[in-house]
Amino acid sequence: MAAAARLAARARPTSRPNPGVAALVVRDGRVIARGWTQAGGRPHAEAQALEGLSPEQLTKATLYVTLEPCAHTSPRGPACADLIAAARPARVVVGQRDPDPRTAGKGIARLEAAGIAVTLLDDPASAASLAGFLTRQRQRRPWVTLKLAMSLDGCIALADGTSQWITGDAARAHVHAHRARHDAILVGGGTWRKDAPRLDVRLPGLEARSPRRVVLSRGNDPAQGVTALPAPEAIADLEGVQYLYVEGGAATAAAFLAADLVDALHIYTAPILIGEGLRALGPLGLAGLAESHGRWQLAERRQLGSDLLTAYWRTR
Repeated sequence: MAAAARLAARARPTSRPNPGVAALVVRDGRVIARGWTQAGGRPHAEAQALEGLSPEQLTKATLYVTLEPCAHTSPRGPACADLIAAARPARVVVGQRDPDPRTAGKGIARLEAAGIAVTLLDDPASAASLAGFLTRQRQRRPWVTLKLAMSLDGCIALADGTSQWITGDAARAHVHAHRARHDAILVGGGTWRKDAPRLDVRLPGLEARSPRRVVLSRGNDPAQGVTALPAPEAIADLEGVQYLYVEGGAATAAAFLAADLVDALHIYTAPILIGEGLRALGPLGLAGLAESHGRWQLAERRQLGSDLLTAYWRTR
C-alpha cells in the first residue's frame, strides 16, 4: 500500500477534477500490473491496472488501491467497483474509504457482494497521497501549502523590500517543482502589485504544468487570467482546485495562518542574516504562547544546496 501511495504522486495534479488514485496488482509477492489516474480523470487507476490481465493472472492476485473503488457510473466510463467485480481478483485492499456520498461504502459492498474479499485500511500514506481530494470532500476547500523563504533570523527581504534572492538555485528549483504539483498558486495583492510575479513553472519540460494564478485582493481581477479573492476563506470557491500553493507575502501568510487554513508549511531557510529586514509573518492574533504549541508536526527535512527545507503538517 505504501508503494501504491508513492505511485499516486504521478497523478497529481493532472487527474483533476478526479482524485489522484493509484493501484497495484500483486501475485505471488510480485507486482504484475500498476496504474494511476490519468490526465483529466480517466482512465481510473483500477481500470489502467487491470487492463490486459487474464482471468488466470487475477485468480490468486491481490489488488491494492489507495481509495475505495468508485460505485457511480459516469458518461466517461464504468464504475471501478463493477470492473473489479467482473475481473474477480482474489482480494482487494483499500487504503481509504471514499467520503464522496456517491461511493462511500457502496464500492466495497459491491465487491463483497461479488464474493471478493475486501480489506479496508485507514492507511496514513494513502490519506497523504489523497490530501487534496479528502480536504475538498470533508472541509469543502483545497489543501493549502504555505511556502516561506527566509533568512536565519526570519526575514524575507531587506528593509527596502529587496528580496531577490534569499535562497539559492536548488531551493528555487524545488519550489518550481512544487508549483507544478499544485492546481493553483496564490499571492497577496501587495506582492502582486510590487513584484509582478510570474507565478509559473520554469523547469524544462514542466512549463505546461504552471498552476492557475490567484491574488488575494478585494478589487477586480488584477490581470486577464488571474482570479481575485476577497479573503482567505474564499478559497472554497476555487472550483476544481484540490491543491493550493500560497507564496506570500507576510500579511497574506499571516492571514491564512490566523484563519487556520494552512495544512502544510514549507520553510526554506538560507544561511544568511539580514537584521533590519521585512519579517516573514505579520501578526497572527495569538492571545497567548500556549496557542502556538501542538499545531505542527515535522514531515520532512532536506538540504538543498546551502539552504534547508523544513516541512510541517498541521496537526488536526
